[in-house]
Amino acid sequence: MARTITLFTGQWADMKLEELAPLAKKMGYEGLEIAITQNHFDPEQMDDKKYLQSRWDILESNGLNCFALSNHLVGQCVCDNIDSRHRAIMLDRIWGDGDPEGVRRRAAAEMVRTAKVCKKFMEMRPKSLASSPIPPTVTGFTGSSIWQYLYSFPPVSKQMIDAGYADFAKRWTPILNAFDKAGVNFALEVHPTEIAFDIASAERALAAIKNHPRFGFNFDPSHFGYQGVDYVKFIRKFGARIFHAHMKDGWWGHGNGEAGVFGGHTDFCDPRRYWDFRSIGHGDINFEEIIVALNDIGYKGPLSVEWEDGRMDRIHGATESCQKVKAFDFPTSDIAFDSAFDTSNQ
Repeated sequence: MARTITLFTGQWADMKLEELAPLAKKMGYEGLEIAITQNHFDPEQMDDKKYLQSRWDILESNGLNCFALSNHLVGQCVCDNIDSRHRAIMLDRIWGDGDPEGVRRRAAAEMVRTAKVCKKFMEMRPKSLASSPIPPTVTGFTGSSIWQYLYSFPPVSKQMIDAGYADFAKRWTPILNAFDKAGVNFALEVHPTEIAFDIASAERALAAIKNHPRFGFNFDPSHFGYQGVDYVKFIRKFGARIFHAHMKDGWWGHGNGEAGVFGGHTDFCDPRRYWDFRSIGHGDINFEEIIVALNDIGYKGPLSVEWEDGRMDRIHGATESCQKVKAFDFPTSDIAFDSAFDTSNQ
């Protein structure tokens, strides 16, 4: 049976859920990965059972399911070196007076709250909608106090990097314990600026939190390809830890040679850029290999399209992306292809 194709709502936060849900259905989607934003899953109302029910009412009336909530922006603030950039993405009550440590503490408390709300919300799923193939899941970011040390000059000491992973463990272990108590998984989107941004750093992040059972990954190949990281190997290496999967394309090596992997302080879609995000099927990601690997590890969760392509109309792109994902998401076989040659099967 093919997996459910969902749409990540983060890039559609300018639309109310009441508007987005019928549009997503029209584009061919079967569910939504709902970002905790004012228009989709208001964090100021998400403790209200009636409000949670209203989210399911919108989904159910449009024939859409939901298997994961996203709280990327709040998670980013848990470990980051807080500055004016975070003010632009953060709720007033979490920002407070802007004191960095206060922001980090309040962000951590909000992630704990998110786990509890996610559990409650998923338990309210209408009987008319299929049950979830995965545990209640929150996708998101962790932030990182050591991302600024990506390039090691002036020389970065081993102790400085060790301290960054220790800081991550100190801040996230209590959060993950709360997730465990709630019965909810946290799926980090492995991504530049996070504590884990490739295979090596993902291994180190897992070790830092002593392989906490509630910490896993939201696989997104678009963040690996341009770095030169083997995104299929990531799936096979962390199979049991793939809690959720984003479908997003990217291309690299298409610029004019003036801006490299680090971007050259250029904006997305600048023709000088070495890499950019693309709509599915318009980049360099090999989704055939991804589906084979996901099948091999037994991943049964949704394939969630995170649509990003500054060169294309988003409705056109998201509609086309849904069609493409449905086309390449083939189910696994329940028989050996050569078993028909066995005379006992004839």
